[in-house]
Amino acid sequence: MDGIGPLTPTLPQLRQIPLMPQVEAAPQQQQQEPNKAPDGISWMPGATTVGVVFNGGVILAAEKRVTYGSFIMSRGGKKVFKVTDRIGVACAGLIGDMQILAREMEAQANLYSMDTGRPMSVRSASKLMANVLFNRRYAPLITQTIVGGLDEEGSTIYVLDVLGSLIPDKYAAVGSGTETAIGVIEEGFKDNMPLEDAKKLVVRAVKAAINRDAMSGDGLDIVVITKDGIVEESTKF
Repeated sequence: MDGIGPLTPTLPQLRQIPLMPQVEAAPQQQQQEPNKAPDGISWMPGATTVGVVFNGGVILAAEKRVTYGSFIMSRGGKKVFKVTDRIGVACAGLIGDMQILAREMEAQANLYSMDTGRPMSVRSASKLMANVLFNRRYAPLITQTIVGGLDEEGSTIYVLDVLGSLIPDKYAAVGSGTETAIGVIEEGFKDNMPLEDAKKLVVRAVKAAINRDAMSGDGLDIVVITKDGIVEESTKF
């Protein structure tokens, strides 16, 4: 087989094309999108919002500070709302979205009572809110929500995220101060604890979060729900 070359042809070496480094596009992108933080994540308002079940009712609480990025927009924002005489909601997120959601829930609960002749249960109100949030999933209401109240099933709270995921629990915390607040609540929570102990625990949890979370502060709104109705309290720090 003399005079015959190799059976496998050799391919010509391809010229390497230099790639543009991705880091060079970052400054231009940040200039085009000034409403985003340096890491590309949109600025979101912070909050510390908690809910606790006690013997005979539910307590919901949230601090008052309203922020946008590093700017404090208000020191008197309200993030806890009354829905019925036995149901309340506490939120963390955009104040406007909280207000829209709370007003819609209040209207739907009143319509339910007029149609059926009985008050809406906490489970039904939570499920209705979950459906509202899920139906808005393509244009979501930017809010995490705790629904709490008292009905024939007893004292219950439910936690909902932006898309309407529904989780029942005995205590909960949402917002930017969640990590600190939930640690305090887990350390001090007990089943069937009295109202005064539950209130002290909630205040201690929110204050602990305020000390470590710059997006939370300036006071505390509390809603206490019992068989006698809803009592709203407000405290400035």
